[in-house]
Amino acid sequence: MARRRGPGGRAAELAVLGAVGMGVRGLRRASLRWGATYDESRGPVAGDDVVPVPDYCATNAVTVRVPPEQVWPWLVQMGGYTRAGWYSFDRLDNGGVTSAWEIRPELQHLEVGDLLPTDRDGTGFVVERLDPPRFLVMTIRHQGTVTSSALDLRPLGADTRLLCRLRLTAPLTVPGVRYRMLMELGHVPMTLAMLRGIRRRAERVWALPALDAAPIG
Repeated sequence: MARRRGPGGRAAELAVLGAVGMGVRGLRRASLRWGATYDESRGPVAGDDVVPVPDYCATNAVTVRVPPEQVWPWLVQMGGYTRAGWYSFDRLDNGGVTSAWEIRPELQHLEVGDLLPTDRDGTGFVVERLDPPRFLVMTIRHQGTVTSSALDLRPLGADTRLLCRLRLTAPLTVPGVRYRMLMELGHVPMTLAMLRGIRRRAERVWALPALDAAPIG
């Protein structure tokens, strides 16, 4: 016969569940501005007006030890499959092909309306606006959902603060709710991987001339 729990046992279970729930909420809040300062996460970013009242908003950031002019070429050539990759999880967004570790001259011309694929079927982000080397705003509009992703480059002395802000709104339909759930689950880890991938590439290429010029022995 199962032993019945008393009030004390139920209270302990509720306390544990409450603590877990608070921890999950705290982790979610932290992930929404992972790497970004409080002011960066609260301040305006180019493209905020595309989704003025978002259902979901996240701002992530890294510091890149090169000036914005040296980071920008990596952003211009982004995109999966037919482009240089997203510098993130290549198996998920680039057909398993390793994202480029070099600047590709043929991909350095980007215009409003250009497509940056995220899937084999050719769908993906569309360039909404850009201002070299300050910001790149991309959007996806599909079945009533609107998603904006802005990459914002801010000079920090000789370095760059690279911010990525994602804002989305989705209707309360089965496809809309499913889309929002997938974006909330996948956005932050993929964005952090992308930002770090850009940083590694930009800093590595910047350091190569110095390495080549260094005396041997």
